[in-house]
Amino acid sequence: MGKEKVLRFVLGDQLSRDLSSLSDADPKRDVILMAEVSGEATFVRHHKKKIAFLFSAMRHFADDLRAEGFEVDYVKLDADDNPGELGSALASAIDRHQVRRVVMTEPSEVRGLEAAENWREELDADLEIRSDTRFLASHEDFVAWATGEDGQHPKSLRMEYFYREMRRRTGYLMSKGAPEGGAWNYDAENRKALADNVAIPTRPVFKADDTTKEVVELVGTEFADHFGDLEPFDYPVTRDDALAYLDWFVEEALPGFGDWQDAMKQGEPLLFHSHLSSLMNCGLLGPRECCDKAQAAYREGKAPLNAVEGFIRQIIGWREFIRGVYWLKMPDYANSNALDATRPLPGFFWTGETKMNCLSQAISETRANAYAHHIQRLMVIGNFCLIAGIDPKAVQEWFLIVYSDAYEWVEMPNVLGMALFADGGFVASKPYAASGAYINRMSDYCDRCSYKVKKKEGETACPFNYLYWNFLDRNKQLLKQNHRMGLILGSLDRMSADRLKTVKSDSEAFLEGPEMRSDYT
Repeated sequence: MGKEKVLRFVLGDQLSRDLSSLSDADPKRDVILMAEVSGEATFVRHHKKKIAFLFSAMRHFADDLRAEGFEVDYVKLDADDNPGELGSALASAIDRHQVRRVVMTEPSEVRGLEAAENWREELDADLEIRSDTRFLASHEDFVAWATGEDGQHPKSLRMEYFYREMRRRTGYLMSKGAPEGGAWNYDAENRKALADNVAIPTRPVFKADDTTKEVVELVGTEFADHFGDLEPFDYPVTRDDALAYLDWFVEEALPGFGDWQDAMKQGEPLLFHSHLSSLMNCGLLGPRECCDKAQAAYREGKAPLNAVEGFIRQIIGWREFIRGVYWLKMPDYANSNALDATRPLPGFFWTGETKMNCLSQAISETRANAYAHHIQRLMVIGNFCLIAGIDPKAVQEWFLIVYSDAYEWVEMPNVLGMALFADGGFVASKPYAASGAYINRMSDYCDRCSYKVKKKEGETACPFNYLYWNFLDRNKQLLKQNHRMGLILGSLDRMSADRLKTVKSDSEAFLEGPEMRSDYT
């Protein structure tokens, strides 16, 4: 007698043939369940392009599995019997296929794992929840590194040391036990401003097929009131297209990524960035194959070390580190607010309509593309939220809504830890606060702004300038405990009483003024 039929439940961010729940799947026996449900699309009001990207990628992945000979039970959003949430979809499929065993890979977020553990208690079948082996560091690996010999959770963690451990473990960019080129990190070589004569590589366009067109129409109808532009839609949504996009990046954009990783340019949302995070986070690409391609380009002399190291650091360093922090610190981490920031999110975060050109550019590009690169997110949007004292929960929700690569595991530690310093320094060694001078140095945004970046006070001064000093003054007691803040806080202490009074009055006028209205319809 053959083995019993197993129902394999695949979630929308698990679109990988390397998924642990599919490792022993038998196309002659097992059924694979996938479901589009309104509950996942609306628990926050996700960007329309994000929903379309995931639904189309899911449908194409299901087709790939069918081509292998698998029976795929795919529940479309507009199916008459769609129950609207994952647990009910799973229960219905168990009844339909009369199975006694279900296998799934662990959900990527706490809320998903809690739901799955409840299903295990409630379903009329045995549910096996397997580890997600697509990451290079398991939960156990990260806890062992983070807690060290004493087994106690530390007060702070630093990505750089985790990254070095991951380099040693994986062997990426290592030579005879030492880092390639003699240094672990070439971040100092990733900060060039973009000259006008630098040619930006032309991105490939992925034409929507019939499946994607059907999804775009569905999303346009069912989620018409969600944030963001749905069309034009040209995202890669298949495994083949994802691999083609990776090849294009390594060949055309990676060589320039190192020098201009931190640069920003008006009307150029992607520059030399990979734009692969959405594909990795949903499973169409694996982190190892991305790093392998980049390392091969370096070994073959096709990309410089500062570019390849920076790209690999984002994957095996930052991406893995952030996931580790999320699972180490949740659920309490979600409520972090060390700086007691309570201001509502301004309405222009939904429209992009603000006189601050840097924010208008970053938010408008987010609205159009469900994407902004990491410096726009950290040093424009995040920096503004930090120095303006925006409520961390509101900022978290916004980031989760608007970006196609955003899931709670990656969004929350980046926002709370890196952008807002809301965890008090657990992730970041200092607040990433900056005045307008940084944005002016790394972009051409200030040339077209209504405000004057070199002006420090008054109605036409760049708001980043006075808000920066106001932030430091407002939080100086807490920040004095941070050794990296000593120099700048010394400058604050030497500021004249009249100058500080102007900083506070300009900040109050702006924060209570029309730019910061929170109403949005």
